Amino acid sequence: MKKSVFILITCFFVSIPVWSQSKTVTIETNVGTMKGILYDDVPNHVATFCERANKGLFNGTLFTRVIPEFMIQGGAPDSKNAPAGVRVGYGDRSAEILPEMRPQYFFKKGTIAAPRQNDDINPKKKSDMSQFFIVQGKVYRAGELDTLQRATNLPIKRKAMAAFYQPHKMEMDSLKTADPKEYNRQVVEINHKVDSVIRATPGHLFFTDEQIEAYTTLGGSRHLEGQYTIYGEITEGLDIIDRIASQPRDAYDRPKKDIKIVRVTVD
Repeated sequence: MKKSVFILITCFFVSIPVWSQSKTVTIETNVGTMKGILYDDVPNHVATFCERANKGLFNGTLFTRVIPEFMIQGGAPDSKNAPAGVRVGYGDRSAEILPEMRPQYFFKKGTIAAPRQNDDINPKKKSDMSQFFIVQGKVYRAGELDTLQRATNLPIKRKAMAAFYQPHKMEMDSLKTADPKEYNRQVVEINHKVDSVIRATPGHLFFTDEQIEAYTTLGGSRHLEGQYTIYGEITEGLDIIDRIASQPRDAYDRPKKDIKIVRVTVD
């Protein structure tokens, strides 16, 4: 049995440097047109996407899975001319390529990325280029991001504190009253070591200023980071993403009224 390709269940524009904008993409749908850029430092994904677009493989397909405040997913070959109500959006294992995740890109609203099969059958996180998804996401409060950051890093911080502070606790307690200046110096030193450990440990979370600004103004789905390859972004027609994401949908998140990809072109 074939398995569906699912991504995990996740105005102000943040500019990308000119050097990472080698191609433009236009996605025409029956509810409006979106335009964007493709990143030249994600070469295999962009080349594969362009090849499929130039062959017209996305033309006439549907947005098969839409989830408000998360993403819209479309382009699957089995959605072309699909009868109403039929479950579509199945993946194509022959269209998989190795991931090209780049740390400078993150899942702000408008991000174009590749879906994939789950880790249990796809441990290398290969991208299924037979379709794509575009992030809608939600707007975060700054306090939410602070809480996420602290909660994610807390287990790592506790282990680091156990290594760098607990063995010296009695000495530190004495210094606190006997020599406050030396106490403060050592606290700074310990905190620096703890911070270094956190940053060196896989799974840590620190939001950059760019991420904070984007997530708290434009919005996004930050929980997808490190899981899927991003290879472009929508820069015009972000309202079309909202229009598609708000469509009434069936039990499989397929819009009840077909949202058709009329044409995808790359220049």
